[in-house]
Amino acid sequence: MSLQHTLARLGLAMLVGMAAASCAMSPVAEQPAAIAVPQAAPRVTGVNQRAEREHRRLLAAFGGDYRAPAAQRMVDDVAARLVPATERPDQHYRVTILDSSMVNAFALPTGNIYVTRGLLALANDASELAGVMAHEMAHVTANHALARDELEKRNDLISRVNVQVLKDPGGDKAFRANVQGAVAGFSREQELEADRIGIRTTAGAGYDPYGSARFLEALDRNMRLGRGGGAQTSDTANFMGTHPGTPQRIALALRSAREVAAPGTGERGRSAYLDAIDGIDWGDDPQNGDVRGRIFRHPRLGIIFTAPDGFTLDNSSQALMGVARNGEIALRLDAVELPPSDPLDAFLSAGWIDGVSTESTTLTTINGLPAAVGVALGKEWTFYLGAVRLNGTVFRLVVAARQRDAAIEQEFRTAMESLRRMTPAEIRAIKPLRLRIVTATAEDTPETLSRRMVGVTQPLERFRVLNGLRPDDALKPGERYKIITG
Repeated sequence: MSLQHTLARLGLAMLVGMAAASCAMSPVAEQPAAIAVPQAAPRVTGVNQRAEREHRRLLAAFGGDYRAPAAQRMVDDVAARLVPATERPDQHYRVTILDSSMVNAFALPTGNIYVTRGLLALANDASELAGVMAHEMAHVTANHALARDELEKRNDLISRVNVQVLKDPGGDKAFRANVQGAVAGFSREQELEADRIGIRTTAGAGYDPYGSARFLEALDRNMRLGRGGGAQTSDTANFMGTHPGTPQRIALALRSAREVAAPGTGERGRSAYLDAIDGIDWGDDPQNGDVRGRIFRHPRLGIIFTAPDGFTLDNSSQALMGVARNGEIALRLDAVELPPSDPLDAFLSAGWIDGVSTESTTLTTINGLPAAVGVALGKEWTFYLGAVRLNGTVFRLVVAARQRDAAIEQEFRTAMESLRRMTPAEIRAIKPLRLRIVTATAEDTPETLSRRMVGVTQPLERFRVLNGLRPDDALKPGERYKIITG
């Protein structure tokens, strides 16, 4: 079992989850304007209550709708241009930008289309966005959701017959295993079909049909780069998780594009697109936890923490995780509710991981707060444990290493001593990161512009991924590029 997997199994209350539960944005009455093209197309009368409930549920799950007028106008314009080129130009659509850093897009059968601000930040021109939106429209026009629902209902009926009528639970288990594979294969085929339809739609609307392949490549690079200051993570539904993203899919997208147009055909719309996304938020809401290098700040919970030198931090929805020395050392900071009467040293001795025994614990005080530290030994790992009580919450730090090491133990204690209350001034100083568009000069290189980036790890590679640049690509003087700033 890997160290990261071991730490991930510590299933107590989660730092970010606690904050999110108290600050989730409520759905609002005002929604983005619906797109109806052409004007003479039939309208849906009345309100589909089920669809509206699903819409509001999605808003709540993804942080609400993101209010950025220029970006909203841009996605609406792209959708309006695509609709006449679809297989059902009478279909009614409503596009919502979700306030999420995840790279994600999806559609409901009713014609509600959702794109996250994280997806807008990754795309580099209007043709790439058009490829994504045309893909989602294809799911609607091809009735993919309804077909998948019918398949699952039919399989559920057969399963109930197996168990309730034929009294064959063993046969049902085998049947369900086959069903899972069938549904997965059915879904993958739907995705590839939506790609093909979407690329034809994109070309029919006058956009560059090769934008779909470019975006899929950027998506793949973004996933491989991983999370760092608001990059993609795997703890929430994401585009690559719900859409097969492989080199084969990119190759098929290129083939589909070649079937409808030669390279260089169609509009990219890069300049207008960059204008529309200039200034949008980047990464997670800093009020739910902010990582800047080795420093982690959580203004809602009022704590600040500094990881040991060499650690790369990831503020996931479960906890603050960190790794160093190519995964040979890892840390986890999370929070748990503990009754005030429960002593912290007993808490550390409770045993959090199977096969790990706590060797020693010591009560202490850290920055004026009640605390405890200890050491636990496993077969393969040594765990340095710490707990600090603040305002009814216990913050727990675990640092794990392959072997017991006095230097690592000292790094752990230094990190523990860095955990403290934030001052009101520190809380007020936290601002969200934003995506900004800058113009390259003749002296600029990817290295010089990436050095202007803040709040992200691997800034050079992040800059390249954000701008669709390969390692040997040079910047073009006068061309505009995306950077992340405070």
